[in-house]
Amino acid sequence: MSNSTASITSKVWSFCNPLRDVGVGYGDYLEQLTYLLFLKMADEYSKPPHNRKLNIPKTYNWGSLTAKKGAELELHYVTLLRELSTAKGILGQIFTKSQNKIQAPAMLAKIIDMIDSEEWLVMGADVKGDIYEKLLEQNAQDVKSGAGQYFTPRPLTKAMVACIQPKPMKTIADPACGSGGFFLAAYDYLVANNKLDKEQNKFIKLETFYGNEIVAGARRLALMNLFLHNIGDIDCDNFISPADALIAASPVTYDYVLANPPFGKKSSQTFTNDEGEQEKDDLTYNRQDFWATTSNKQLNFVQHIRSMLKTTGLAAVVVPDNVLFEGGAGETVRKKLLETTDLHTILRLPTGIFYAQGVKANVIFFDNKPASKNPWTKEIWVYDYRTNIHHTLKKNPLNIEVLKDFIACYNPANRHKRKETFNEDSNPEGRWRKFTYDEIVSRDKTSLDITWLKDKSLADLDNLPDPDILANDIIENLEAAVESFKEIMVTINGK
Repeated sequence: MSNSTASITSKVWSFCNPLRDVGVGYGDYLEQLTYLLFLKMADEYSKPPHNRKLNIPKTYNWGSLTAKKGAELELHYVTLLRELSTAKGILGQIFTKSQNKIQAPAMLAKIIDMIDSEEWLVMGADVKGDIYEKLLEQNAQDVKSGAGQYFTPRPLTKAMVACIQPKPMKTIADPACGSGGFFLAAYDYLVANNKLDKEQNKFIKLETFYGNEIVAGARRLALMNLFLHNIGDIDCDNFISPADALIAASPVTYDYVLANPPFGKKSSQTFTNDEGEQEKDDLTYNRQDFWATTSNKQLNFVQHIRSMLKTTGLAAVVVPDNVLFEGGAGETVRKKLLETTDLHTILRLPTGIFYAQGVKANVIFFDNKPASKNPWTKEIWVYDYRTNIHHTLKKNPLNIEVLKDFIACYNPANRHKRKETFNEDSNPEGRWRKFTYDEIVSRDKTSLDITWLKDKSLADLDNLPDPDILANDIIENLEAAVESFKEIMVTINGK
């Protein structure tokens, strides 16, 4: 067996194009691969030297698949998926709502043979993880799958973790964890920056990470993604809950929260009307611990994340622009956040970095604090990585190198010793600037949507960006405008 990541990745990828030719997309292939990989690794755990007894009936184990071919294999695979979806624990979560998407028995048999030819447990976690991460990213790029909304660009997750600098023996949560990107970035940071002892390694594996993901397919990918990276165990309790995180306050508080809650402003619920038709209605969470009652999903997540933190907890959260400037509930949430936490940093993100289109987003960093008569936020540092920055997903994707200046300005080692790069006289193009609490609260609606740099494309028509970048910016702005108009129409119609 080859331990080369490139070699094994090539084998796994070799089935993508033939499957697409028969209508099986990246997402469907990734799901089937998840089911089959899980069963194969469970089979390896049941044999020497592990000899583990697992909650998988012999009728539906890995051997039951390798022993069949043709129509018999297809029929058995369908039955296996249905039966295992009713199991308890991580097994049931992996197979929840599972369906066979590979209708050609010969192709299914080839994929099973490919997986069977490798010993997956002896591979390094980096090899297995890299293969799966590449598939997740490719799936996110597939517009038709819609998976982009569950995938945060990995350079961004790494930069956020580099600023937070999580410590061993601390808990990390994500109330909308998607495919688990923040957990993996934190795991990589912990392993790379600490000499971990046996107790710390065990804590990272079984007790560090906790999340919620209401979409069964995304939750399945997250569980498998973490499992392949050696986080969690095949027969451990499920640490990613299928429950809606916003329904109630978390019974446990955490040391760190890293999150990119789902895009889209409104929370909604689907119900059946008197005529038996499916309708959607705005969903408002009546939480006593929330500062404002609203159907704005993002504002609800910000309030919930603050409530999830220990009094010494730290948070880094991706939020859309509306969270920074919207009035009403938005203003209430911002004021309370400034008072009860130290909201010390905002990173303004460029367009063209997310797989979900039409998104203008930021990262807010805040430290939770105990109750106090005086506001905890004394000053907010803003890094504008949006103005005059142009990224596209294919030609000029975001990478960690371009975020290193922000990380350096953030100064994770001691963020109380920061230096502005902006100076009105000597460096008016500086991207790093400080604003006092009084300056912030004097702004209309306590707006945190702050920019000071001049847009060069408006002033210099001879040096316009690449046409692809301009087109991407136009698309992003139009789609963002459409979303805003939809919200206005909902307000006008009172729906």
